[in-house]
Amino acid sequence: MPTVVLAGTLDTKGDEYAFLRDRVREQGVDVLLVDVGVYDPQVEPDVSRDDVARAGGVDVAELAAAADRGAAVAAMGRCAAAILQRLHDEGRVQGVLGLGGSGGSSIVTSAMRALPVGVPKVMVSTLASGDTRPYVGVVDVTMMYSVVDIAGVNSISAQIMTNAAGAIAGMVKATVPPLEHKPMVGASMFGVTTPGVTRARERLEELGYEVLVFHATGTGGQSMEALVDGGFLVGVLDLTTTELADELVGGVLSAGPDRLEAAGAAGLPQVVSLGALDMVNFGPRETVPPQFEDRNLYVHNPTVTLMRTSPEECRELGRQVSRKLSEAQGPTALFVPRKGVSMIAVEGQPFHDPAADEALLEGLFEAMAPHVEVHELDLDINDERFAVAMADRLDELIRRDSTERER
Repeated sequence: MPTVVLAGTLDTKGDEYAFLRDRVREQGVDVLLVDVGVYDPQVEPDVSRDDVARAGGVDVAELAAAADRGAAVAAMGRCAAAILQRLHDEGRVQGVLGLGGSGGSSIVTSAMRALPVGVPKVMVSTLASGDTRPYVGVVDVTMMYSVVDIAGVNSISAQIMTNAAGAIAGMVKATVPPLEHKPMVGASMFGVTTPGVTRARERLEELGYEVLVFHATGTGGQSMEALVDGGFLVGVLDLTTTELADELVGGVLSAGPDRLEAAGAAGLPQVVSLGALDMVNFGPRETVPPQFEDRNLYVHNPTVTLMRTSPEECRELGRQVSRKLSEAQGPTALFVPRKGVSMIAVEGQPFHDPAADEALLEGLFEAMAPHVEVHELDLDINDERFAVAMADRLDELIRRDSTERER
């Protein structure tokens, strides 16, 4: 029988967790109730708050005495992550389910994010209809909006909790059908680089790879690099590095300052390009910051406005790409599309800007390390020939790297 961990603050949500525990058991699934609160629980747990705190090297009594809610939430989040990792390593947990407001959601999802991708994770939260990025991060946490506050069992909350119990039970009972094992490659894509990535994906699949495509929306780049860190991938086709522009200029799709570093740090073969470095992303037109009103703006759709990167910004982006690739510990190749880095940067399109493109190249070549291969092609990034060349080179680097590792 699979086991689901119910992790929660039992000092404030005891009745709700007792109800949830019974609903999960009705689905033919065992339950391990883990207390991540700091005060006396309202219902008896299977794993006490003292055990949870000790797993993270914390004294729960000291947390309770300090009466600092923020510090307690942060500490118990780290401790909950440690205990869930231990339970998972011991084979005692096949899924995790939690309930909570802001504090409970923070603690429980901290623990969920410590578990591998694929382990079912469901969080019923009052925060699930807002910005869930702090809770989901870059892993597969499923957020379910509680509709009403998690304060007692009523006709609405009972239905929501019963649905959550059914969801987690179905997840832990589900089995993935046998699939042909193929080495996995990550690829980054954006709307304006879709034709190029699609053709590269098709070519890599012809060569025997399973290609995982990540939408370069900030979390997409982070997710790809999390799989690199987790050892899932044998190589990366990082055709779309646009998230660097959002990080530099202040757009809404930044993947953070460490983007484009994971594959290099892991020594993984990577083939990189400059996809969509011609743009910074904002929301609807009226949300563009006033300091950018005189810039080249393009309304991509009602919810997305793009801003053309300036020559100065492009020069700095080139420097950043050069620095990150130069620090790579594994086989690295850069492909430069001389006729446009996105479908709207080619001649005749709204972001065609030869001065900005030239500045990008100047920044790239200021201090590129000699071990980084550079392939300049007189093509645009979505040209089929460009895509196939990138895919073929990644295949060659992966095969060469594999042979060298076997020696």
